[in-house]
Amino acid sequence: MRELNRAGIAAGLIGATLLSAASTSANAQKMSDRSVKTIMNYAWSYTPDKFTPPSGTTVFIDKKNRKKMTVPVEKGREIIMAARLTAHAQICDLTADQVQNYRSLMLREDQSKKWTPQQMVYINQLHLTTVMMLVGKLQIVEQKGAKKVVIKEGSAPPKTCTDEQKKKIKELITKYIASGPKLKTQKSPVQAAKKQQ
Repeated sequence: MRELNRAGIAAGLIGATLLSAASTSANAQKMSDRSVKTIMNYAWSYTPDKFTPPSGTTVFIDKKNRKKMTVPVEKGREIIMAARLTAHAQICDLTADQVQNYRSLMLREDQSKKWTPQQMVYINQLHLTTVMMLVGKLQIVEQKGAKKVVIKEGSAPPKTCTDEQKKKIKELITKYIASGPKLKTQKSPVQAAKKQQ
């Protein structure tokens, strides 16, 4: 029950401060280490033993060696803050901004050359776990005395987003993307089809 309460507190903290915050960096300072560690723990439990990206090279995760497979708390906080923006973009129906925000996070971490393939999988999982918590798609269940993060069945409860909140999220994402490496422009399927004709 304590873990479930922590999940609620962590989700509440990451949700409540974002829409009223002026900047991501100021926001990051407000999130306690305890909340960050709780979300990082859930992401770790949600991390698979192996992951095969589109490149086809399977990455194996040593679940007995968590320290080498994950990232430090300060980096975890940065990832959670970026994921909050992604989640709020999803809630506000800002699909393109949601995708660009995620791509910016992953590109900057990849280009930093600091992380192993296993840590990059964990970064992805931490982002995904945070987003799913905020949009109401994850729950914590107890199985044989252990807590486990699982995907909720059915649709997530509807969330509201005012025009003012939508505008603020768009501004924060634009600022976040501008602070990282330049993203490659991806052509829409319509543009790609026109080019081939």
